[in-house]
Formats: sequence, C-alpha cells, structure tokens
Amino acid sequence: MPQTKGLIYKNKPLVRCGDKIYYGDPADKYIVCLTVESKKPYQDLELPEDVQIQVISTDPNVSKRKRIVKTGTKKGLFVSIDIAEAWLKRYLRGNE
Repeated sequence: MPQTKGLIYKNKPLVRCGDKIYYGDPADKYIVCLTVESKKPYQDLELPEDVQIQVISTDPNVSKRKRIVKTGTKKGLFVSIDIAEAWLKRYLRGNE
C-alpha cells in the first residue's frame, strides 16, 4: 500500500490535532503551533475565530519554557496560517 504524504502547505507539513495545527518540518530548527482559542458559528459549521500563533524551537536541549520564541494572536485561520508561514520562514533563515 503506498504511503500518504499528508497535508502540505507551501512545501511544509501541516498536521492537525484537535484545536492545534502544527506547521513545519520537525527536522528543522523551528516549527509553528497554531491553537484555535475561539470559534464562531457559520451555518452548520464552527469556524476558527481567534488563533494563537507560536514559533517553537525544536532544539531538545532548550527547556520547554524557552522553546517558544515568538507568539501572537490573529483573527481567522487563513490569516493566521499566512502569518505563521512568514514567521517560520524568517526564523529558518536566521532573521529573528
């Protein structure tokens, strides 16, 4: 059976676990965690409203508290993913 690649956004893996979305390659120096903090009803769905964005270091030698290097909150999932992609790209280039 062929392996499924999963969801990819701008050449980086995108993995959802409940109200959290992880964006980036765990083998890289940083990843992003998007956490849906609130939702709003739309027809028969619930759409993400407030989304927390965190750039996280994947360095196992850094304490868990110090792994979060940047954080912010945005409205809407699409805006949040675009911001997350820009932040991640900046950190991976070393332009923190």
